[in-house]
Amino acid sequence: MEILYSPVKGCAIKLEKVNDEMFSQKMLGDGIAVIPENDEFASPIDGEITLVYETQHAIAIKTEKDTEILIHIGIDTMNLEGEPFDTKVKVGDKVKKGDLLTRINWSIILKKGLEKVVPIIVLNKEVQTVDNNEEIEIEVGDPLLSIE
Repeated sequence: MEILYSPVKGCAIKLEKVNDEMFSQKMLGDGIAVIPENDEFASPIDGEITLVYETQHAIAIKTEKDTEILIHIGIDTMNLEGEPFDTKVKVGDKVKKGDLLTRINWSIILKKGLEKVVPIIVLNKEVQTVDNNEEIEIEVGDPLLSIE
């Protein structure tokens, strides 16, 4: 079993509440979403960066137990062509829980009328939420999911 920790301070919500069917219908996998309160995202788990999408809106991490995690920053943010993102990692980098992955300029995202929500998906394994509340305030490093 592995634990996925919060990459950012904010409010954790159920994935079903995300206003995008790809996430709310769990088409990519199960997980959780966070409405962030700050602009820095830390790694939620130890692993290796396997994807930094060219528009920087999505980062994937693979753990030593072959768990694949996708952090998708905002909804429809790929259309912003990387403008609000300052990504600090690249494919092949090894990261530890808490290492800085990226910084986001939320004002650009909000100015474009896009949502400030971050789905965090486990692509290839079953998950269990740590807290079954609809919404819970979280700090960076708080446990969010256990991965089977």
